[in-house]
Amino acid sequence: MKRKLFFTALAVALTFSVAFATSPAIGGEKILKWRMTSTWPPAIDLIRADYAFVEAANQICKGRLEIKFFTGGTLMPSYEVFDAVSKGTVQAAGDWPNYWAGKDAVFDTLGSYPMGMTPMDYFVWIYGGEGQKIYEEAYGKFGMMYLVTGITPMECGLRGNKPIASLEDIKGKKIRMSGQAQGKLLKDLGAAQVAIAGQEIYQALQKGVIDAAEFCSPSCDWGMGFGEVTKYWTVPGWHQPSSVMGVMINKKVWDSLDEDLQKDLRLAAKAACVKFFAEQYYDTIEYTQKFIDKGIQITRYDDAVMDKIQTLINRHTEETAKNNPLFKKSIKSQMKFKKDFAKWRSMEAPFSFGFNPKEYPNLD
Repeated sequence: MKRKLFFTALAVALTFSVAFATSPAIGGEKILKWRMTSTWPPAIDLIRADYAFVEAANQICKGRLEIKFFTGGTLMPSYEVFDAVSKGTVQAAGDWPNYWAGKDAVFDTLGSYPMGMTPMDYFVWIYGGEGQKIYEEAYGKFGMMYLVTGITPMECGLRGNKPIASLEDIKGKKIRMSGQAQGKLLKDLGAAQVAIAGQEIYQALQKGVIDAAEFCSPSCDWGMGFGEVTKYWTVPGWHQPSSVMGVMINKKVWDSLDEDLQKDLRLAAKAACVKFFAEQYYDTIEYTQKFIDKGIQITRYDDAVMDKIQTLINRHTEETAKNNPLFKKSIKSQMKFKKDFAKWRSMEAPFSFGFNPKEYPNLD
């Protein structure tokens, strides 16, 4: 009888251990063990947001929680990480929200939106406004918690082997560009959206399968070799004025944490976001120059082009908002923030997030 009770108790203990992914720690407490993966393979610079979060979380939560990180593609294909976290196959995964816009259009507003939020807009809206609550509501529909771990500078814009500076130049082009709203705009402009993974862009440009492509910040684009297979770079990146990176956490796993651990993970995410934000921006200095030194020619859309794109995206925004209440809630919150902030933004000019002086002091 005692032997039977012993093995019954042992089986229960082992089941509990596996279910909650714990291991012994000093003082008899349990260290929670998480597996976290990502949409990003090591070759794509955006994975630095994930690295920063895991490093901060393991340091802040030391002795209570330990996250083992698996780069994108090692546990499962990158496009499967959303469902994997939702179902609890892994406890967490890094992502870019727009990849899931096919599940709910609201995600198109949370990663990036054409002519939308700038990096500082996202930063202030998420941490000072109601942004975080909207992320939690959107991911909560799918059984997940969400923490922002990084915000990029403006996405670079289009890279290709023919100059693009006008709407006529876009017409007829096959363009790799992410996002549902972005695809609608390209169709309006007479171009075709081509959906291919980031790691396939280099070869597609090299072989002429696509005419132009966008991906991310200068450091990211340089690391992916775009300086070797393109001659022209068109700015600004109206399709993604900024991009938000984050970590999806299974909601049941999150809810099982005590309040202190939840607070510490929120703190770790904020620390990662600040680190990623600053590094990505500082890197624009070096890597923009690398493209210029490589002989890449930079062209720029004029104001008339930008005004036309703004008119087009407003129409699509209105149409989507009619059919999706959560999309409407998110985009309305963002637009309210921009309207409320407009007065101060205009007063702050030309010092809003830095400025280029007309002359510098002679310090040589």
